[in-house]
Formats: sequence, structure tokens, C-alpha cells
Amino acid sequence: MSQTQADPFEIDDLKLRSPTPEATYDIGARLGTALEPGDLVTLSGPFGAGKSHLARAAIKAKLGSTEVHVPSPSYTLVNVYAHEDGDIWHADLYRLGAPDEMDEIGLQDALSDAVVLVEWPDRWADLPPRRLAIELKVTGQDSRALAIKALGGGWGPVLSALKAC
Repeated sequence: MSQTQADPFEIDDLKLRSPTPEATYDIGARLGTALEPGDLVTLSGPFGAGKSHLARAAIKAKLGSTEVHVPSPSYTLVNVYAHEDGDIWHADLYRLGAPDEMDEIGLQDALSDAVVLVEWPDRWADLPPRRLAIELKVTGQDSRALAIKALGGGWGPVLSALKAC
């Protein structure tokens, strides 16, 4: 795929500002509605930056329900949500003990037919090359800056949805 023809966003980094937790939630919801099975979203940033908040909004939007309970996977490592188009996997790798535990979790296999959101992706030694990398930074008590980088092809619809934020 040519980066200048079919998917003009592939070479762009997208930067978003979120002045409130509600704005961060809205960004996550836009993200969730645009994600498709096979999409990997990595969420980086310090503790309290809003990784789980953003993932929770994306999952609820993809499921089409604000009522579904979406806990942080901090202790379970992975939570899976059933969706008619393919499951949604939400992983938090912070507590991963060793790199070989990645095989036991099954994230690589899930990518064949699920949406996968991963917090603390730096603990995944062999990250797939196609991913949407989102880094969250705290810029104030409630405000955040999001740096979004599309790696690999096919992210045009997702980036278009996010550019509308």
C-alpha cells in the first residue's frame, strides 16, 4: 500500500489534547467505534495517565454499552469481552513476571480475530509491527496530551475518527 495514496494518515503522528477526564473518555469512545478485529492498540504512559480510562471508554463504545462493567486488568493481566464481530482483549502487562509469560497470555493469537488493547506494551518483547501506539502524558491535574503513532497499514479510518476529536 502506498503511504500517499490509499492511506494518507500512515506517516502522520497525531497529537491530541484532553483538558478533562470526560474529554479523554470521548477520545477513547471514538477510538473504540473505529477499531476492527486484528487491530492492536498499545497504551503507554506513567501511572495515573489515563491508560485504563481510555481503554475502558474504547471497550464500552465498541460493545455499544456504557453499562458494561470494564475493570482494570491489573491483576488478571487480561480481560476478554465478547462481541459479535470478534472479541475485545484488554491486557495490562505491568505485572508480567517474565517475557515467556507472553506465550501463556495468548495476545499474539488473539490478534487474528480480536481487537487488542495493551497497557504497558514495553513488557512485550516482540510487539507486532502493525499497531496504533498511544502515549499519554499528564499535563495538569485533569489534562492529558496524547501522542498517537500509526505503525503499519490500514489505520486511516481510526485516525480519521480520532482527528474529529
